[in-house]
Amino acid sequence: MIKNITSKETIKRRTISDMKKMGTHRSEYNRIIDIYSQLVNQYLIITKEFQDSGYQFEVPTADGSSKKSPIVATLESLRKDILQYSDRLCLNAKSYGDREIESKTKSSLADVLSKFDSDD
Repeated sequence: MIKNITSKETIKRRTISDMKKMGTHRSEYNRIIDIYSQLVNQYLIITKEFQDSGYQFEVPTADGSSKKSPIVATLESLRKDILQYSDRLCLNAKSYGDREIESKTKSSLADVLSKFDSDD
C-alpha cells in the first residue's frame, strides 16, 4: 500500500537524475519532464484513493447494472499517458533500446556520408 506519496518535485528530480545517468537528458526536455512528473504524482494520489476505497472497481448504474468506476478509468488513462511520456523521455527499456539502435544507425550513416564528402 502507498503510505507516503512522492511529490511532483521529487519525481522530477529523480527523473532528471535517471535521464542524466542514461545519457538522455537535455534541458530542452524539462517542460515534458514537468508534465510527466505531474502525471506520475496524480497517478500515485489516485491510486491511494483507490486503495482507500477498498479497490471499488465497479459502480452501479441507474438501470441496476454496473460499470467501471470513474477512478479506474482515470487510472487507466493516466497509465497510458505516463507510458507515452516515458517512451518520449527514453525512461523504459524498449524506448531506450530503440534510441541506442537509432543512434548507432545514424552514426554509421554519418560515417558513410563523411567519406563521400572527403572524396571531393
